[in-house]
Amino acid sequence: MRKVSREMDSSWALDIMRKAPYITVSFTRADGTAYGVPLSLASDNDDVWYFHCAPEGDKLDAIAANPGVCLSAVTRCQPTVGPKDGTFTLQYRSAIAFGRAELVTDIDEKVRALRVISQRFLPKHMAAFEEAVKRSIHRTAVVRITLLAPPTGKRKQYDKDGEEMKYGRME
Repeated sequence: MRKVSREMDSSWALDIMRKAPYITVSFTRADGTAYGVPLSLASDNDDVWYFHCAPEGDKLDAIAANPGVCLSAVTRCQPTVGPKDGTFTLQYRSAIAFGRAELVTDIDEKVRALRVISQRFLPKHMAAFEEAVKRSIHRTAVVRITLLAPPTGKRKQYDKDGEEMKYGRME
């Protein structure tokens, strides 16, 4: 990380990943080209994240060719004018993690992963979960991403006095 003064610890980065409305997952296709797509990921622990997709397509083809992925999450992204010097800048909170993706083949893990995803994004509709799974499990793929190391976090944020909050300083 070039600007170490903006670095945040891994627990902070995990919190960003949990709060982000989506996480961009970057894959490497078989031909070596990059493929990044924003996805709705969820986790019930800090090391394993899940997403669902169609049972065929670019994501699964890329995973088969190269299971290494990069996850990127951003929250509170806001263009602003620097309060002290008037520069055009961006306030943000971000996290990045590297992992290994693989298709979930165990039916119990697949259902558990879909439950974790549904609880994150549709918590008020969990009464309909069992029926929805019965209708769509046969046409839904689930991918597990196991993080290879704790995520890293970075932010640029100003306090109420217009000072950049460096070195992990919290308000």
